[in-house]
Amino acid sequence: QVQLVESGGGLVQPGGSLTVSCAASGFTFSNHYMHWVRQAPGKGLEWVASIFKDGRVTYYGTSVKGRFTISRDNAKNALYLQMNTLKSEDTAVYYCAKSLGLARGQGMDYWGKGTLVTVSS
Repeated sequence: QVQLVESGGGLVQPGGSLTVSCAASGFTFSNHYMHWVRQAPGKGLEWVASIFKDGRVTYYGTSVKGRFTISRDNAKNALYLQMNTLKSEDTAVYYCAKSLGLARGQGMDYWGKGTLVTVSS
């Protein structure tokens, strides 16, 4: 059974840092692209970052580029998102998701339940 379990969310001050994690199981982790998507309170879904299967290529949304770093450890079936210089606008539930590829028809088929990150003074 596919499982994606996020953890590491919490309260952090503006300008601070936080790393959220995603533990994956039930599928061949190394054969999948991984992604972080977030949803701010009362807002829609926003794509945050994606990472290639071997972790060597990454992509970021405009709003987080330069501040966030996506990484993975295939030996541990784990995905991470290191968030630096956090802003109040980063407050959201952060979800990890998987996909078989980046082409059309290879969308994110499974999502975790999310972990809440609150950026507030």
